[in-house]
Parts: sequence; structure tokens; C-alpha cells
Amino acid sequence: MLGKLLGRGGERPEADPHALPAVRRRKNGTYTLRALGDARVLALVEAADAGAWEAVKEALVPFDLGRDHHVLGELADLDGVRDWIGRAVEEDEEHRATALLISGVRHIGWGWEARTSARAVDVTREQWRVFHERLRIAEEQLFEAAELRPEWITPWRRLLTSGRGMSLGPAVNETRRDAALRRDPLDLETHIEWVSQLQPRWGGEPGQALAFAREALAAAPEGHRLGCVIAMAHIEERVESGNEDCLDTPEIQAELRDAARHSVLHPAYERRPGWQVDFNTFAMALSLASESIVVPRVFHELDGACTAWPWSYMAQPEKTYARFRRVA
Repeated sequence: MLGKLLGRGGERPEADPHALPAVRRRKNGTYTLRALGDARVLALVEAADAGAWEAVKEALVPFDLGRDHHVLGELADLDGVRDWIGRAVEEDEEHRATALLISGVRHIGWGWEARTSARAVDVTREQWRVFHERLRIAEEQLFEAAELRPEWITPWRRLLTSGRGMSLGPAVNETRRDAALRRDPLDLETHIEWVSQLQPRWGGEPGQALAFAREALAAAPEGHRLGCVIAMAHIEERVESGNEDCLDTPEIQAELRDAARHSVLHPAYERRPGWQVDFNTFAMALSLASESIVVPRVFHELDGACTAWPWSYMAQPEKTYARFRRVA
């Protein structure tokens, strides 16, 4: 029975030689994934934490920061990066594009930290000033990085985030979206950014985001992670509606089930560093929809690994993950 549930003979994929060793789990068997669960990413994070730019560059060799959103995100989320990345931008001409990319993305996060997650009406004038100042710096740096490395996707995806924060309008953001998708029409993170952009709270119309996600999935090959866009669109729908039970319908359950089988549960799916984020996205969407057929397999494959995204949408991310896992 378990073999049928897991598929592929019930066997797990071959062991990842770069996987981090066993981690300390909570009593409920869960743990928060660190450094994408990859020893190479951990070396990169530790070098960045230490402010060692030369070691950061060496640790980046296995990765393409212009396309790998997960690895870039690990760097950009480190508070200490802003203490040394400016020197790298000014002093390392050979790797200026990389330094600009890291700095630009960090400034976006830094800007949102100043704004906070409060409603717009509750954000002070000083908070808005700092927010926009940091986003302007981010935009300048990301545009220069994109000019230096025109094949990169990540600057354009992040410019969508800053453009949304600065309320630059649909025309500007559509141009940025198209720039990213010209470089990779199947880029998942760009699609997810656009799903957010199409939410009513950012000026979109009800149903637009889901229609966009369905069109994207229809163009995705079997085994491609772009299927996660359906899961994320439904999570956003639930956030917008404020109705905890809005996804609990047979139609939505079936759509999420089909999308999971088409993407992360398909034999052709490739487990790159950060694959757990894709599985967590489906775990959250399927759980919110009270789906019961494929969600056990999704949680089984995760083996207790909880990622910050997308559970940060929930008031108690880790507890919610554990609860959904327990009942799956």
C-alpha cells in the first residue's frame, strides 16, 4: 500500500551527496529547513554571515545567481549582508554585477522591514520615506546588474517586487514581467510574483490571478515546477477572501491534485536545492483545501522539513505546518 502511495515503487530518489546531515527535530518530528538543506548553500550562507566576500564568490561557483532564485534569497535574507556588500559593489569590478544583484535584493527586503507588514494607512510618513528610499536604491542596482548581465532573470523578477511596492503601475510591471519571461517563459518565481501582482489588494481583479496560473500550467511540461503556481494562486485566493473554508471544494481539490501530479509528484521532477519549498507550497494549498488523497505523499516526501515560504502567510507557521502534517 505504501509503495502505491509513494509511486516509483515506493522508493525515494537517490541520496543527494550535498544534503546536510540529520538535523535536530522537534518533538512532533518537524524541523525548519536551513540553507535549502544543502551543504554548499550552508557554506555560502556562513561566508556571507562572516562578511567574507572572497569566500562568498568561491561558494557561488556551483550556482547561477542570475537564475537561481532560492540561492539568491538565502543571501538576501541575511541582515549582515548590508554591512559589507556596498564595499563589494564599489571595489570588485570583475564581480560587480553579482554584488549589485545581492545588494539590490537585500535593499528590497530592508525596505519592507522599514515599512513593516502594517496596513498602508498605519504606516508612518517616516516609514514610507525610508521604504521608498531603499527601494529606489534597489531599483538602480538591479537595473545596472541587468544591464551588465542581460541573460539574468533574477533582477527582473525582483524589480517586480520593488515596482509593486513603489506603485509604479501596470504598464511598468508588465514590461518587467515580460523581460523576465523572455529569458525563461517557464520561470516559476516570476509567475508567482505576477500572481501576487494580480491580487485585488494590488489593483488586480478577482479571478485574474487564477486564470493566469491556469494558463501557465497548461504550457508547462510534465515534471516542471511551474505547477506550483496553481497552488500559490489558491493560497492567495484564500488570503484575499478571508474565508478559511473557501478552498474546500471538490473542484479545487481536484485541480490541486492534478497540478501536484503534473509537477512535483511527476517522475520527471528534478530535486534541486530548495525543492522542499515547492513541496511545502503544495502541502499548504492541499491542506487548506482539505484534500486527502495526495497530501499524505507530499508530507511524506518532505519528511518533516518546513520552509519559511509560504507558511509565513499563516499566523503560526510552524504550528500550522505540524498540525496539517499530523492529520494528513
